[in-house]
Amino acid sequence: MSRAKNVAKAGAQVRKQPLTRKPPETGSFFIGKKLKVAFCVLLAAATIGLYSPALGNGFVWDDTDYVTANSHVRDGLAWNTIRWAFTSTDAANWHPLTWLSHALDCQLFALRPMGHHLDNVLIHALNAVVLYLVMAWLTKRVGPSLLVAALFAMHPLNVESVAWVAERKNVLSTLLFFLAIAAYAWYARKPDWRRYLLVAALFAAGLMAKPMVITLPFVLLLLDYWPLHRMPARSGAPGADGAAPIVWSRLVLEKIPLLGLSAASAVITMMAQQGGGAMHTLGESPFAVRLENAIVSYLLYLWKMIWPARLAALYPFPTTLLPLWQVLLSALVLIGMTMLVFAFRRKRYLPFGWFWFLGTLVPVIGLVHVGGASMADRYAYTPLIGIFVMIAWSLDDWAQARRVPKVWLAIPAACLLTTLSFVTWQQIRTWESAYALWERALSVTEQNPFAHESLADALMNPNGAMTANDLRSFSTEQERIDAARQHYGAALEIYRQVAQQTDMRLGLPGMVVTLIDLGNVAQLQNRPDEAREHCEDALKIERQLVELPEMRSAIFMGQPLLAVLAKTLANIALIDKEQNQPDEARPLYEEALQIYRDLVQQNPGEYEPKLVETLMNLGFVEGSEKQLDKAYSHFQKAMEIDRRLAQQDPDHYLPDMASILLNLGNLETARNHPDNARQHFEEALKIYRQLAQQSPGEYLPDLAGTLSNLGVVARLQKQLADSRADYTEAMNIYHRSLAQRDPRYAGNVTKVEAALAELERSSSQR
Repeated sequence: MSRAKNVAKAGAQVRKQPLTRKPPETGSFFIGKKLKVAFCVLLAAATIGLYSPALGNGFVWDDTDYVTANSHVRDGLAWNTIRWAFTSTDAANWHPLTWLSHALDCQLFALRPMGHHLDNVLIHALNAVVLYLVMAWLTKRVGPSLLVAALFAMHPLNVESVAWVAERKNVLSTLLFFLAIAAYAWYARKPDWRRYLLVAALFAAGLMAKPMVITLPFVLLLLDYWPLHRMPARSGAPGADGAAPIVWSRLVLEKIPLLGLSAASAVITMMAQQGGGAMHTLGESPFAVRLENAIVSYLLYLWKMIWPARLAALYPFPTTLLPLWQVLLSALVLIGMTMLVFAFRRKRYLPFGWFWFLGTLVPVIGLVHVGGASMADRYAYTPLIGIFVMIAWSLDDWAQARRVPKVWLAIPAACLLTTLSFVTWQQIRTWESAYALWERALSVTEQNPFAHESLADALMNPNGAMTANDLRSFSTEQERIDAARQHYGAALEIYRQVAQQTDMRLGLPGMVVTLIDLGNVAQLQNRPDEAREHCEDALKIERQLVELPEMRSAIFMGQPLLAVLAKTLANIALIDKEQNQPDEARPLYEEALQIYRDLVQQNPGEYEPKLVETLMNLGFVEGSEKQLDKAYSHFQKAMEIDRRLAQQDPDHYLPDMASILLNLGNLETARNHPDNARQHFEEALKIYRQLAQQSPGEYLPDLAGTLSNLGVVARLQKQLADSRADYTEAMNIYHRSLAQRDPRYAGNVTKVEAALAELERSSSQR
């Protein structure tokens, strides 16, 4: 055979060798584990640095319910807290892992806000890193994956989820959501029941952090479409990595157990939100209004992604139909985008990203109306990832088609991220305090009564709600309180307009809240007549609402309407009592007492303390009228309840128990029953000695007062030595521990010294 023929044959053999598909060109710069680690470190460091100002922010808004005023969470990871976390629907949600994460923070950092904010920031940074790693692993394209993660880490819309401690549930559930996606990708490469079980476990954990991750089964179907390619492009086409195609029905069937978890979570969430009064009825917000709001909100989320300006903590839900042009424009944009992604469906990341955005927003888009917001920045935390994917992969494909060097893409990307970071840095500062947060909300929204109320609340309670710079805006305390009254008044006026223009059920509950707040301000400023007028106006509305069958069991202000009615009755009675009008106060307390007795039958743990408080107030009223037997009866009933409560939770109820014992002792002294009085005082003394050891600054005055009362009783019983000992110990406490710290206690020293002198004179005469 000639040399030419041999060469030709060799060439033919070479041509017969199968051609291997070259992986997508990503550039040598984006290859290597070390570089991926460097990107992870850079991404985490940039995120933590960007959010570092949040570490100086305080607790705001729902942080009271989640942390500062939640006794279970403040106790740390105690067994009682763990048990409560898995059975509680407080804050209108069932999210035990979120409760436990807050409890862990309290155990580590107590109530120092920096530690709580630090954990939010760290979890957000971890989310960004995990998102980058998962996208890079699934798609083998590191550049666009990094851009998606960076946009997620630095976009201003995500500030609310990170800078607000109460939104721990959002960042924590998202972390578990990302991990579940990674576990599913691992399962898809080699289906196995143990791998599937890991997916289900991570999904269940995510649901126990926040039910918004309920859409995971839908997202997994999108992943089957792209980038896993388990769903073939056409009939008979191979799946991912040449695997056998998987029909649509089997992919859906595969998600049935996960859909079962979603259904269970949906039921639990609806029960929790209905029980917490967060869910609105169709009468309160018609479905047509909800649908229009949902359509417009989708477009607003897209717009705020592009132009993140005028961000607010709360965007008020519309009370009437929106302008037709807004609804039509939004619908046209959504339909147009959907048609566009279908037209370019060969770029699978476009349908993937678009339907990720539409689908993951469904639980919070407002068709089921929960709370008072039309939309919220925190709701976009996960959904916008879909849009980021569409942007990043489109740009990368465009650059590859035109052979644009990676560096020319990195420069505009860096400029964009720098701009977003600057806006994010500014937005973090609005979460510095409750005052700053709601002042900002009022400046960028209209007809926002909740923001007016919240700003007024901050002005009325500046400790923790206002920084030193905030307080400098007001020259005097009176000016600050007047500003609060103006904001309460503005909220009241908006609620009145809503009640007049729409269904009164939308405005009247808000009017009740603001009227009560205005009454509290008037009482603080020593205007009892004005305070009573506001409270009576609130009472009239409450009685009107109670007459409506659908409102009688309604929940607002976090309580049933009947409980709010009882509290208003008690507020008016307190004003009358302080004005020395016991005849007016008595029937109000008696009506409140009957309501609390009815509520105790439904929820004893919640309303027995209110029942005790009302019994005591009624006892004080009867005592002021010298109706000592009636007063004693009320205090005795209060004692029976509080003694039982103290057995269950001594730390919380022992101080109340000691206070009731003191009042019982004083009544028995007035009734000339010194033996009974001594018994009550001695039991109170034992409690106050225990409490004073734990917190002397708070309970030493009560200890000294109880000893003084015992001195009086011992003298009545002719036990002069005991009386002298009790008076002497009381005087020593006042003189050594209290009078030096607070001059007001000097009067107590004088009184006890006078009692001792009188005792000595009586002894010498004998």
